[in-house]
Amino acid sequence: MGRSLPSLLEIADPEAIRTKLDTVALARPKDDELALRRGVVEVLKSVLLDGRARARERLEQGAHRGRACAESLCYLQDTIIKELYTFATRYAFPAANPSEAERIAIAAVGGYGRGTLAPGSDIDLLFLLPYKQTPWGESVVEYMLYVLWDLGLKVGHSTRSIADCIRLSREDFTIRTALLEARFIYGDSALFDDLEARFDAEVVKGTANEFVDAKLAERDTRHTRAGESRYLVEPNVKEGKGGIRDLNTLFWIGKYVYRVKQPSDLVKAGVFTKEEYQTFRKAEDFLWAVRCELHFLTGRAEERITFDLQTEMARRLGYQGHRGLIAVERFMKHYFLVAKDVGDLTRIFCAVLEEQEKKKKPSIGRFMQAMRRKKVIRGFRLESGRLDVTNVNFFEKDPVNIIRLFHVADQHGLDIHPDALKLLTRSLKLVDASLRKNEEANRLFLEILASKKTPEITLRWMNEAGVLGRFVPDFGRIVALMQFNMYHHYTADEHLLRAIGILSEVERGQAVEEYPLAHELMGKVKSRNAVYMSVFLHDIAKGRDEDHSDAGAGIARRLCPRLGMSPGETETVAWLVQNHLVMSDVAQRRDIADPRTVRDFANLVQSPERLKMLYILTVVDIKAVGPGVWNGWKGQLLRQLYFETEAVLQGGDSAVNRKTRVAEAKEKLAERLADWSKPARDRYMTRHADGYWLSLDTDTLERHARLIQGAGDDPLTIYAEPEPARDVTQLTLYTQDHPGLFARFAGACAALGMNIVDAKIFTTRDGMALDMLWVQDPEGLAISEQRRIIRLEEMIRKVLAGEISAPDAIESRTRRERRAEAFSVAPQVFIDNEASDDYTVIEVNGLDRPGLVHALARALFHLGLTIGSAHITTYGERAVDVFYVKDVIGHKVTNANKKKAVERHLLEALADPMAKARPAKRAKREETVAAE
Repeated sequence: MGRSLPSLLEIADPEAIRTKLDTVALARPKDDELALRRGVVEVLKSVLLDGRARARERLEQGAHRGRACAESLCYLQDTIIKELYTFATRYAFPAANPSEAERIAIAAVGGYGRGTLAPGSDIDLLFLLPYKQTPWGESVVEYMLYVLWDLGLKVGHSTRSIADCIRLSREDFTIRTALLEARFIYGDSALFDDLEARFDAEVVKGTANEFVDAKLAERDTRHTRAGESRYLVEPNVKEGKGGIRDLNTLFWIGKYVYRVKQPSDLVKAGVFTKEEYQTFRKAEDFLWAVRCELHFLTGRAEERITFDLQTEMARRLGYQGHRGLIAVERFMKHYFLVAKDVGDLTRIFCAVLEEQEKKKKPSIGRFMQAMRRKKVIRGFRLESGRLDVTNVNFFEKDPVNIIRLFHVADQHGLDIHPDALKLLTRSLKLVDASLRKNEEANRLFLEILASKKTPEITLRWMNEAGVLGRFVPDFGRIVALMQFNMYHHYTADEHLLRAIGILSEVERGQAVEEYPLAHELMGKVKSRNAVYMSVFLHDIAKGRDEDHSDAGAGIARRLCPRLGMSPGETETVAWLVQNHLVMSDVAQRRDIADPRTVRDFANLVQSPERLKMLYILTVVDIKAVGPGVWNGWKGQLLRQLYFETEAVLQGGDSAVNRKTRVAEAKEKLAERLADWSKPARDRYMTRHADGYWLSLDTDTLERHARLIQGAGDDPLTIYAEPEPARDVTQLTLYTQDHPGLFARFAGACAALGMNIVDAKIFTTRDGMALDMLWVQDPEGLAISEQRRIIRLEEMIRKVLAGEISAPDAIESRTRRERRAEAFSVAPQVFIDNEASDDYTVIEVNGLDRPGLVHALARALFHLGLTIGSAHITTYGERAVDVFYVKDVIGHKVTNANKKKAVERHLLEALADPMAKARPAKRAKREETVAAE
């Protein structure tokens, strides 16, 4: 196992253990089997705990010696099993004259057979018998298993003869793989040697191809189950892509095909170079350090590095913040780079396997294949329908061929042969400053990036091969960079590549129903290259000390000219990168119905062409964040902002236009209400302020009119309309207006786990509240089932009537969210009197928690502020809630003391939403208001 004897004796000393067990045997009455076993368990439990503690101490003090830790834990387990077997056969079930049948070999199989264990790993044992089970053998095995179970170990076991092993491994690949890694622990070694010889001759021989196919298919299924990308920000260290199981698969195949005993033998077999084998060892060492620490930290066989564990893992493994990255981000970047190395090794390994298979073909077959004329495309040859190089000096003679390889593959829709990728991986030093300045190489790269075929696939190949990060060094800085938050699902480089893929889908019209406007606009933009380049660069400066949008714009100004883009295109790309978050922020955090919002946004954008490009970039960026982030509601907000801004850019908006629009809205509604009497129509038209008529379409205005007419004396009228296409349900609530109404509505929604994403709050001139809430379920979807809508309506009525306390209901249904607890979001309150002509805009940033909107709205109510509209956005663990408010006499909040009070109360609500949401004692509340 590679550890020195003194070092291993510190983990477990066999002689000391044997002495203690002998003492137990001599001190206990021989007829009290239970007491005897209890004594054995006490001794071995102490050995197990002490050994694990020493292994953990070494791991956390050393430089990630992961394999050493895993080998130490394996040695500890081996020692316990050896001494337990010795005790069982000497004291519990001694055999005075053992027959030929009374022989046992104990072997480790599966992961334990590899000589490595994590603290929570299963202990897979094979009790090998020469023929069939005997009473003596059965007693020994049963005794050992009971003791191991009493030690709290998860033991997987089988008791088989050699013939059983051979028969079952022929039938089942899982058993075959387990036996492939069988390792002798103790007992009759001749028996184990016999199994190894027969397994080689009767199972392995002549079956390499079927084993390789089965293992690679098994790997693909596992990747699909664990998450196809190796860049998921909560990776599975054992089963995920680029994890320990992938390294295991390489060694299983190597052991089966080349009959090697150790990974180092793969160098002798010509599979890896010495450098590649060192990469294998470093990857294995690191992944084992992570896995062992993960088990130690959680106290169980946890394989997923979740957010709530990552920070502590980074600390225990010795990471520290550096150059704009916090410690946890450096740790996870190291993890993803290692996962990428595992991918490189897999690719090289597969290339060698394929080459070996080719050589096995009969000589006449190889001769006929050689006689066939090879198709050549721009200096590359086609090998089995895949693009390959013609000789080993192909890249060295002309380094531009490195970029050309990917360009040809993209243009002709070809896969790249593993041999070409293997040579490329070994030629990365050729991607240097000289190649980066080469005009032809830059032209080819820009064509790859903006290809009308499959640019994501080609760029992904370039990234996996290590070319992309060398050709564009700023991209290299974000390879494997994770952002420590719950919003982003992928590493920064993976996000950009996915964004390019989504942009390509938008342009080709795939899923056009999901983003119809983006598809339409993509066909109208003047520079496709500028759009593709802005998507490629929008997050390229993540992980730096400076703002990534500003730094990204600087990178665009340097890179675009290098790639042959014009000064106009360069400036457009730089502007798009610098402002790539603005449209999303305005659409989701501001009231688009407020003329000032659109006017200010139009002043920033300045041209219809930029507006088109920014809209496309925004859609693609949100969609590429991860599953479930893009939805119909966000799509609707962005489209609305686009059309409103387009109208301003094309002709402007003015007070005259505003009056005209109000008159038009009333006229259209009057036509719809032709069945009403004229006096009834006229009376209704005077009930609402101008802002109401400008905010809604004619269908909604008509629905409101009929809802109000039909309400009669009902104290509360609720209308729910699911909008699955927008992933929201619209709630319209009509009741007598009174302070704090929106806070109660928000509390009722939170009590059922519903999320308010937007709200418009209107008060009629005769003192009635007409509130519109757009809500989603916890999964971010519309609430469509009638039973859930009825439940929501009942909850709203009960909260309004005071029958249910919203904070109590919220706390009773809220489960502790450990992942969210891993993060800290600096609480911030921004009060802006410039963003709207009529309202003070209050933006609140903080950690998202159940009932937060309810608590914030209640705090505003206690401050004597009325809410005109609310816009609720979450980015993973971070909530950004925006309220348009006025004071009790309809003015903005301008008094300095009042602004300080608003900030203080909202920060208190952010710190503890439920405490702030609970009604304060009346006297205390009156004192607070009086003081302010």
